[in-house]
Amino acid sequence: MLTRGEGVELSPAEIEALDARWANHWTPSEAAEHLAGVAAPWCVAAGWALDLFRGRGTPRRQSRPHGDLEIAIPAEAFPEIRDRLVRDRFPDYVFDTVDSGRLWEDAADEVIAATHQTWLRDPSTGDYVLDVFREPHEGDTWVFRHNPSIRLPYRDLIRTSEDGIPYLAPEFVLLFKAKHARPKDQVDFDATLPHLSPAQRETLADLLARTYPEHAWLERLAYVAS
Repeated sequence: MLTRGEGVELSPAEIEALDARWANHWTPSEAAEHLAGVAAPWCVAAGWALDLFRGRGTPRRQSRPHGDLEIAIPAEAFPEIRDRLVRDRFPDYVFDTVDSGRLWEDAADEVIAATHQTWLRDPSTGDYVLDVFREPHEGDTWVFRHNPSIRLPYRDLIRTSEDGIPYLAPEFVLLFKAKHARPKDQVDFDATLPHLSPAQRETLADLLARTYPEHAWLERLAYVAS
């Protein structure tokens, strides 16, 4: 278990300054190029995944600016992803870990095991290029970290764009976004809802009801389905 004395606690100004360090983050196609051939299931997550679903997964066609690029992997697959990106592709790069406003540079394995987000950094510039979400799972079964009763095989989570880029299915992207429903999450929900199939809307409504039974999106989903 991590303690407050570990890592570096970031000040509000330092947290705000992080945005600039993500300005040169990878695109989905760059991540797919660097991870081509890895055995572990991985997929683009968050806002970029919704753009890939809607055929807008390039910088020129993105629906809105994205502050970073996030991918999701099974937690136990992280060594394979790290070996590919750091050992094989970018030997000078390091993975930093963040949690609750604290940052661990070039994080040790025990810190990585106790946290969720891992940022790939170019030490020569200080830029971050990729955010790796290490998700709970049981073998080939994904476990939703906000509601562990929701479990699905990875084959039911991941879709592939026309360009061959794996991305998290939109109903699950929106399930993650529902927790905070920030303004950008609301924009993503409003823009994606008309493109969801009846089955996708039904899945999202069911999972929202199980996790956030009072969520405002449930009314919208019921209206669209009627």
